[in-house]
Amino acid sequence: MNNKNKIEFLSGNEALARGAWEAGVKFASSYPGTPATEILESFTRYDEVDAQWAVNEKVAFEVALGASFAGVRSIYSSKHVGLNVAMDPLMTSVYSGVNAGFVVVTADEPGMHSSQNEQDSRLIAKFAKAPLLEPSSPGETKKFIKKAFEISEQFDTPVLFRMTTRVSHTKENVELEERKEAAPKKFEVNPQKYVMVPANAYKKHIALEEKLIKLAEYSDNSDLNVIEINDKKLGIVCDGVTYLYVKEKYPQASVLKLGMVFPFADGKIKEFASQVEKIAVVEESEPFIEEHLLQMGIKCSGKHYTYRVGELRPENIKDVLEGNPKKDYPGSSKKPVLCPGCPHRAVFVALRKAKVTVSGDIGCYTLGSLPPLSALHSTICMGASVTVFESFSKFIGHDKVVGVLGDSTFVHSGITGLINAAYNKGKGVLLVLDNGTTGMTGAQPNPSTGVTAKGEKTKKLDLVAVCKACGADHVEVIDQSSDTMDKKLKELLPKDQLSVLIVRYSLCKLIDKTKLPAPKFDSAKCKKCYMCVSVDCPAIFKDENGNIKLNEVLCAGCDVCVAMCKFGGLESSNKKGC
Repeated sequence: MNNKNKIEFLSGNEALARGAWEAGVKFASSYPGTPATEILESFTRYDEVDAQWAVNEKVAFEVALGASFAGVRSIYSSKHVGLNVAMDPLMTSVYSGVNAGFVVVTADEPGMHSSQNEQDSRLIAKFAKAPLLEPSSPGETKKFIKKAFEISEQFDTPVLFRMTTRVSHTKENVELEERKEAAPKKFEVNPQKYVMVPANAYKKHIALEEKLIKLAEYSDNSDLNVIEINDKKLGIVCDGVTYLYVKEKYPQASVLKLGMVFPFADGKIKEFASQVEKIAVVEESEPFIEEHLLQMGIKCSGKHYTYRVGELRPENIKDVLEGNPKKDYPGSSKKPVLCPGCPHRAVFVALRKAKVTVSGDIGCYTLGSLPPLSALHSTICMGASVTVFESFSKFIGHDKVVGVLGDSTFVHSGITGLINAAYNKGKGVLLVLDNGTTGMTGAQPNPSTGVTAKGEKTKKLDLVAVCKACGADHVEVIDQSSDTMDKKLKELLPKDQLSVLIVRYSLCKLIDKTKLPAPKFDSAKCKKCYMCVSVDCPAIFKDENGNIKLNEVLCAGCDVCVAMCKFGGLESSNKKGC
């Protein structure tokens, strides 16, 4: 494949995968999550790379680390909260070190466009004692990822690689290069290196502290950290995408751009400080760089604490340099909503009618918490629907509580919660919403779909058998219609047992785009009770005069709104809804 001097318009995520491929990577593993999802999807295009969706991030990390131990360059990727799931192996892998190069990509999401929190993974680098690189653009991403593999092998360490939303999803013309195969490294049996019992780990910790000193020296001399001297009245220290914002708004300023953010290049920082009159730090999220400069005794200004919340934007740079507080906290102007025809909609209509307390999870179904559905009452992290459900059922009453999660989330971390609930004599009703995909992140396959990341058929996980093996007293597959849900909830909630309902009927509309005929609407029969609107479907709405309107272009013909109409204003056009 000859791509020399070929240019492609790539996103940061695509450029990362391309650069790793050019660096000879042979194994990649991930669990989907915005803004990291496209990294693994991009790897699936390369025949030389074994690209896998793992059941969760801890598994993804460990399998990729194992590939490194086995002697091939490997890479792990996830969003920031995914790295939390993989923290256990991360912390120990920095002690053990690697064999072939191993890079750990974390895609942070300042602004929480699709996350339950904002966190700054630069802090994890310091906590884990691992080097961290952060590019500012797609082109730089491709360059830096190659450097990351070199550093990993030179210093026998995992290398953290921080992406952020803007770098992940921004596109740029990127020059493609040839793949350079990395010679496989032989795995040598070495318990002192790879077996982290206390006696071995103690010695490895001592070696790690010595390694950090060498990494700091490397950082000082590396071209990943660049001093640009212009107007010496103002010197700005920055990293990642903020570098581009600074160059756009203050092109005349002197800049220290940190590409290797940790360990800090203290010598280069002191050199820069000696050449400028005033130093300001411009960084997104936490004051990570600012605090380090202050610890070094370098006087500098940083952003107002209000700028720790949300994304930093080009128009904010002036306020940041002046120390002004944030004037606004911009959010989405449009309420997110389940897609027309979404198989989850009828479930939440039924849960609202049942007036139960619902513990939810991470996925599209989190939208069931928003009015007018208002039928989901807690969401913490992946798998917490099941564990919170167990406690809710014991202290609120198992006949008043329902747990809800999706098929992919159940496989990710719901199974252990179900085992715990059964083991500890939990009771109540748990719903596994099986729409045949990992929907919220763009319809990726998972073990319950029987398809791999590369679209190859594989073993399909039997959710019914798994739930029974976990100890559930009653397991049943039902369809997602509101009528069926109503009956099943009334039947099972009072029972003194742990029940799992696998709600399965139609596929996610990202996969199955079949549209059935829209219902017939008779305005003369409409009483304006607005029960049809309460299903929160964008295809049916009130106009400015309070009249019901049906958008037949958007409508998928699921007939959930029809089931809500008691006056005949809506009539199904289908023999059976979707």
